[in-house]
Amino acid sequence: MGGATAQQQELENIMEKVKDAQRCKQTRRILKSTLKGSKSLVYEIKQYNNDLDQPRDEIKALIKENGAAQDSESPCCNCFSSCSLWFGKCFFHIPFYRIRSVRSERNSYCDAKEMLLNVRDVLELLSRQNIEKRLSGGSIKRRPCGFPEKPGFTVGLDEPLRRLKVEVLMEGVSVIVLTGLGGSGKTTLATMLCFDEQVKGMFADNIFFQTVSKSPNLKSIVQTLFEHCGHRAPKFQTDEEAINRLGNLLRHVGDKGRPILLVLDDVWSGTDSIVEKFKFSTIPNYKIVVTSRFAFRRFHTQFHLKPLGDDDAVSLFHHFTQAKDTHSYKPDENLVHEIVRGCNGSPLALKVIGGSLCHHPYEFWQTMKERLKSNKDLDSHLQNCLDIVEDDKEKECFMDLGLFPEDQRIRVPLLNDMWTELHELDEDGVKAMNIIHSLNSKNLANVIVTRKVATDVEMYYNNHFLMQHDLLRELANHQSNQEWIERRKRLAIDLTRNGKNCPNWLVGQNQPGIVSRMLSFLSVRGTQQQQKQEQVTARIMFVSTDETFTPDWYNMNPDETEVLILNIHSNKYTFPDFIQKMRKLKVLIVTNQGFHPCELNNFEVLGSLPCLKRISLEKVSVPSLCKLRKLRNLSLYMCTTKQAFGSSDIKISDALPNLVELNIDYCMDMVELPSDFCNIMTMKKLSITNCHKLSKLPPEIVMLKNLEVLRLSSCSDLKEMPESVGRLQQIWCLDISECISLTQLPADIGELHSLRKLYMWGCSGLNELPHSVTSFENLKHVIHVICDDEVAALWEHFKEFTSLPNLMIVKVRADINLRWLPGFH
Repeated sequence: MGGATAQQQELENIMEKVKDAQRCKQTRRILKSTLKGSKSLVYEIKQYNNDLDQPRDEIKALIKENGAAQDSESPCCNCFSSCSLWFGKCFFHIPFYRIRSVRSERNSYCDAKEMLLNVRDVLELLSRQNIEKRLSGGSIKRRPCGFPEKPGFTVGLDEPLRRLKVEVLMEGVSVIVLTGLGGSGKTTLATMLCFDEQVKGMFADNIFFQTVSKSPNLKSIVQTLFEHCGHRAPKFQTDEEAINRLGNLLRHVGDKGRPILLVLDDVWSGTDSIVEKFKFSTIPNYKIVVTSRFAFRRFHTQFHLKPLGDDDAVSLFHHFTQAKDTHSYKPDENLVHEIVRGCNGSPLALKVIGGSLCHHPYEFWQTMKERLKSNKDLDSHLQNCLDIVEDDKEKECFMDLGLFPEDQRIRVPLLNDMWTELHELDEDGVKAMNIIHSLNSKNLANVIVTRKVATDVEMYYNNHFLMQHDLLRELANHQSNQEWIERRKRLAIDLTRNGKNCPNWLVGQNQPGIVSRMLSFLSVRGTQQQQKQEQVTARIMFVSTDETFTPDWYNMNPDETEVLILNIHSNKYTFPDFIQKMRKLKVLIVTNQGFHPCELNNFEVLGSLPCLKRISLEKVSVPSLCKLRKLRNLSLYMCTTKQAFGSSDIKISDALPNLVELNIDYCMDMVELPSDFCNIMTMKKLSITNCHKLSKLPPEIVMLKNLEVLRLSSCSDLKEMPESVGRLQQIWCLDISECISLTQLPADIGELHSLRKLYMWGCSGLNELPHSVTSFENLKHVIHVICDDEVAALWEHFKEFTSLPNLMIVKVRADINLRWLPGFH
């Protein structure tokens, strides 16, 4: 292992050189010229990288720079699962893209081939000995599988963490139950445990964090664990099969006596039997930590998390009430202590109440103090926070969030679709994002951004998610459920095997399978509800189903419903016929919680809906299109599109004649945009992102005369753009960031007279700019070019010879993380 240590140190030295080189302003062409004679060496690096399960688009780009791309098959990720596999098994990260983009000076970094030789030697040694050590200098740091980001500011958890570690680090197989009141910091403490250096030193990469929730799907949990271990998620027929396969997997993971730590977060009363299923007595040194509001007496080791002490509570409260502007009201310490005492040491109450009081005047603080005196329970405290929210639409949006399942990340574009139609917000999403940011600032919701750039792409929020604490979700549902069920604005129907939210009036006379899963009518009022079911006035309906669902359930008539959200957990789903009676339906959202694309049947029922304007599909196999004449927005996220775009019996332009916005994200079978889309004259926004197989756009794109926004970011196989793009006179935003295979821009790009924003970071394949960009100097408005240092050098070189006074270069750096993967929060 001495040689391994030396090689490890050598790699760290290399990475330091690369990081130093990144700061230089010289061009990378010096490095590229050195690489021309290194074809075989680059191939060796590629092979070792593949042996270590770390294929990356950057390797492909490096090979192309050596003139070897024509002999190589692309190592880029082909699907969502392979991305998860690479991240799951990566134990260090060598920034090849930085090596590829080094701008070194001749005197300091002239011998690039020597650097590559050193990298090759280290990879060879690691491949032989499988040294599982992480490096601290990489641009992406791998964390143990599945758990949330490392907590930021925390107080009062150091001593509980120390005591919890004692239990976890003791030898033997055991289950440790970490219990406490809702909002007491159990998940935060469990996350800190996983990040602790001693714990990581013992369990290394065998740390798994899995959220269970109130209605767990065991097969889905096991599939997530398989992906965390670097395997494709299998399909299981039964729960028993899933558990048996998991046992075999963990035995393999724990071979050679390597300890395993499994954290099961948010286990509810009545679902504790699932913990028993995850116990495998034949696996040595296997620990399970359970977090729950409930103390499960069947497990002997109980660890109770107590409320915060006074000093810690005040510190936490001050952290969340610190206003950035100097004009905010600053309360005296006596008032602070009175409010803090009213929170009873609950971190969640301190966080939410502190956030709600920030920027408010004295009267709000005083009112909160009086309310806390009269209310002692946490639910009442949280209710007080909601009461001081002055904006009615913001309250309505908060209550809408309660419809979504607990512990589920909600994609911000879905909320924008909903709220634009329900609450009459603007089409571009500005007001929706203002509400989201306001809820986040009040700690009533948590915004998660899976990919940050120093400047946001204009109104593009596909990388933004929202989550709520369980207690806040329960508060939202409590607020929504004050009316009789047939008069509610929001209606949640749970038709899963464990469904608990199914109203009585859904019981049909001829569906015995459904009857067995639903409540029976126990009173005359129940019969009256059944007779009056057509009077249900819910504007939003959220329906959860699993593989036990059948489409012949009660034929209700929700004629006031404007938003329908279908939460699916199965491989096949058939749209119920009652959907065609939703004459006011404006928004349809279909979200598949499974690991494999769900097959949709009876899709044609949507063709009869006169008001349907927005459809969002997630992780489904998009069926053949039907005529959707009113549809304006279509969003496809992690879908397969072959059937819809390749073998439909109807022309796309005839099916979607009034489409204004098309969003295609992470659709891995998307190779080419069908040319018939270019016949939709109403199209204003076209976004194809993270589609790594997309290789070209049709030249007919010039027909989209009204196109204003064109996004093609992170399409790593896109080699060229049609020359006709330069004739799209209405485009004001063009995003080609991280299109690493793009070698040149359209020759006439300078003719885009409406262009204001051009996103180009990560376009490492570009060597020069077309001469037509000199035409930009004739424009009266400013053009912002958002890019990295490498692309900025191309523009700066151009500006040395041409006056472009209205061109503003904005240099950015992306912050990449893994939170878009399943199980990452």
